[in-house]
Amino acid sequence: MTRRTAYPRVYFELVFIGFASILGMGLIGAFLPILAKDLDPTGNLVGLVVSAWFLARVFIEIPSGFISDRIGRRRLFVLGIALSAVGSFLCAVAPSIYFLIAGRAIWGFGVALFFLNNTAILFDLFDPAVRGRAIGTFQGIEMVGSLIGGPIGGVLAGVIGYNTVFYFTSALTGLSLVLVFTLHDLKGLGGRAPVALERISLRAALSSLTQWPIIVVCLICLTRMLIMNGLMSTVFQLYLYENLGFGVTLIGIIVGARTAGTIVATLASGHLSDRFGRKRIILLGLVLEAPCLYAYTLVSPFETVLLIGFVDALGAGLTWTTLTVLLSDIVQPEYRGVALGFYRTFMDVGGILGPIIFMAIATALSPYIAFIVGALLLLSMAGLAMTS
Repeated sequence: MTRRTAYPRVYFELVFIGFASILGMGLIGAFLPILAKDLDPTGNLVGLVVSAWFLARVFIEIPSGFISDRIGRRRLFVLGIALSAVGSFLCAVAPSIYFLIAGRAIWGFGVALFFLNNTAILFDLFDPAVRGRAIGTFQGIEMVGSLIGGPIGGVLAGVIGYNTVFYFTSALTGLSLVLVFTLHDLKGLGGRAPVALERISLRAALSSLTQWPIIVVCLICLTRMLIMNGLMSTVFQLYLYENLGFGVTLIGIIVGARTAGTIVATLASGHLSDRFGRKRIILLGLVLEAPCLYAYTLVSPFETVLLIGFVDALGAGLTWTTLTVLLSDIVQPEYRGVALGFYRTFMDVGGILGPIIFMAIATALSPYIAFIVGALLLLSMAGLAMTS
């Protein structure tokens, strides 16, 4: 595949498909637990509706990455979009909590295939000199879909009902599938393996994952996901509500400010890492975010928490995208798929364990201790990053 230093048309086609996928996922974020509770009044299986998304992915990331390296990106890319459409449709017609769990699992499986191969295509497509800004812009635009998806989905759910919103998601995903087969540039993209088939063996692929720099990147990814899903997506909202006494409206504003900060940093991180180096930007993000987590335990005025939230998200955004780009610089081209699978497995494990670990800390000790643990973990990752 020819390496690019400028954005080709196919890049914008990939951006649109990624945006549509994230928008569809965001549409149901405002009401998914409520729908699950309606289907399961006992509440026993509500958590499984959320965790099924990650549980379906965690065991297939590395195998799908290896297969992508062997046969090319396109087949799994298309399969991922198709499964996402099927999964969201099953959620739309779900008559029971079990159908909803199955739909979420299939959807999560498809999203894993799609985003792994989509990212691998971007790795293959761009020269390292501009890869950071290409991926940063891509992920920043995706996050805009997440930002606007929640409010739109909430409004739609109030007007047409929870299940019907899933039809919109399925239609967005179906449109993406049609574009993959009709747009000329996408039809020929990633159809072949990036290197000759005979050069890739399972043993060699797995051996490539033992490089210390790759392990460091994956450990930082794991830590970031533990904090993002466990602390900032679970404990944080409860802390604002129960400890600081903020209402849902104020919490929504703070969450929105954090999302805005993440988008700004994500869009900027690629340009910054191309210019100043990946590790410097990762260190900057970690060192910026860590004191913000501790600062949450020291202040209570809404305006101050809002400002800290924005700065905290800047640090998280700088780290997240740059980690992915650094991985592409480290790994050999023929092993990019399996390396991405390895990286995303750590991400999925963090997504599963994060809420369990940080809620346990917050419940057994206090939310203040949970924030301090998060800050210390980030500082330890900054130290680890300096060893690679």
